[in-house]
Amino acid sequence: MDLKEYSGYSLSYIGDAVFTLHVRQFFVEHHYQSSSSLQRLCNAYNSAKGQTKVFHRLLDEGFFSEEELEVYKRGRNHITHIPKNGDLATYECASGLEAVCGYLYLKDQKRLEEFFEKVFEGGLHNE
Repeated sequence: MDLKEYSGYSLSYIGDAVFTLHVRQFFVEHHYQSSSSLQRLCNAYNSAKGQTKVFHRLLDEGFFSEEELEVYKRGRNHITHIPKNGDLATYECASGLEAVCGYLYLKDQKRLEEFFEKVFEGGLHNE
C-alpha cells in the first residue's frame, strides 16, 4: 500500500506507538529506573503538550521536509475528539507530529533515527 493512501488517523495511530516506545526506551537506556522518574520524564514527551513542544522546536530548527510537513497536516486534520483537559490546537499539533513519526517508521528508518536524535538533542528534558 502506498503511504499516501494511509489516512492521517492511521499514521498518527502508528506514530503514537512508535513515539511512546522510543521515549520509554531512551529513558530506560539512560538508567532511569524508578517508576516515578520514568513516568514524569516520559510524560514530558508523550503528552500532547510535550509533543507540541517537540514539534515547534523541530519546526523552528527547520528539521522537517516539505513532504513531512504535508504528512503533519494530514495527521493534524483528523482530530475529532478533544479531552476535557486540553485544547484543539495542542491536540492537533500532537496528532500531526505522531503522523510524521508513523510515516517515517513506515518509510525511512534512517530518517526516523535522525528524528529521534533531534527529539532528544540537548538533554533529557523536553524544554
